Amino acid sequence: MNKVILLGRLTADPEVRYTQTGKTVTTFTLAINRPKAKDAETAEADFIRCQCWGTTAELVGNSFAKGKLMLCSGSLRSGSYEKDGKKIFTLDVN
Repeated sequence: MNKVILLGRLTADPEVRYTQTGKTVTTFTLAINRPKAKDAETAEADFIRCQCWGTTAELVGNSFAKGKLMLCSGSLRSGSYEKDGKKIFTLDVN
């Protein structure tokens, strides 16, 4: 089973795009706070890239903005691409 559930805040306004076939895709990044260590002065956060498709993508693009709290569920997807001769690995929630 590949299921991810995240609760965090949007780091920027969601970016809505359209594929060549006309499908809507929205990408965004969630800031997820880690539990604060007892001796730490500040809490740390993880930044998770997410994307959604179709009517969900349109809803997210029209209804959410930077700083809004968002509950997101989906599946974890890995990928890779080359940049400047180096292979970059990605991990996103879809």
